[in-house]
Amino acid sequence: MKDFPYTESKDTRSGFGVGLHELGKTNPNVVALTADLTGSLKMDAFKKDFPERFFQVGIAEANMMGLAAGLTIGGKIPFTGTFANFSTGRVYDQIRQSIAYSGKNVKICASHAGLTLGEDGATHQILEDLGMMKMLPHMAVINPCDFNQTKAATIAIADYEGPVYLRFGRPVVPNFTPADQKFEIGKAVMLNEGADVSIFATGHLVWKAILAGKILAEKGIDAEIINIHTIKPLDAQAILASARKTRCVVSAEEHQMNGGLGDSIAQLLAREEPLPLEMVAVNDSFGESGTPDQLMEKYGLMENDIVKAVEKVMARKAK
Repeated sequence: MKDFPYTESKDTRSGFGVGLHELGKTNPNVVALTADLTGSLKMDAFKKDFPERFFQVGIAEANMMGLAAGLTIGGKIPFTGTFANFSTGRVYDQIRQSIAYSGKNVKICASHAGLTLGEDGATHQILEDLGMMKMLPHMAVINPCDFNQTKAATIAIADYEGPVYLRFGRPVVPNFTPADQKFEIGKAVMLNEGADVSIFATGHLVWKAILAGKILAEKGIDAEIINIHTIKPLDAQAILASARKTRCVVSAEEHQMNGGLGDSIAQLLAREEPLPLEMVAVNDSFGESGTPDQLMEKYGLMENDIVKAVEKVMARKAK
């Protein structure tokens, strides 16, 4: 099992903030909008240095999406910023009608996603957002794993023509991917080549998959671990190549089992290469208040849960 050293842990939302600020320096068409959450979305530096390109719309998320859609008509590249729950569920009609339907070049940037929002509870811990957004035609859906990858993704989506949903979070997590990485939308990242099982992880669960891989290696199980940072467009070629090699698959995500990464992989395998699949995800449940670690453990999203899923899917393969 390959080692992944890191020197610090950072929140992925800060990666977004740094990436947005860098875009402000290099791309005069980039504008930013927020719904009363400048600090939480780490947009302060952009606001300070480019006040003429920063729009504070207040607690009016639907209006923010309409404004963003309109700004694209004049050639601007708007980045909207609010919590993932308010970036999707609260404004789904506006996104569908004003952004996705006409393919507007809006970048919907969503923080505080998933259970790791923690103590704010079920009303804010959206676990359905990836599914909601991937179902919209024309919408790219991206879920990076650490600070560096979130920064790189933020910069990359400015050059992507069309609507994008970029998901990130509040907790600090190991920052282990290269600082100088080139982020390729729709291109999976091989983290560890293996022969016994394929683990496809996204977002915060990528690091959990790496930890699981180390435990599995001690058990004599050689896991292939792939970071699926882009949910849509899905890297079908990379997924199928790995699955055909190992003959069994585990998906891992901080999202509902229905509609997430595992759901997309299951559809792909059903069409192209039917194989045993286990999903590590929230199973048809809302969250609750608690620390991120408490919630991740209660809802089965820790490295040991990935290990159990691997052992289960390998047993199915052996039958």
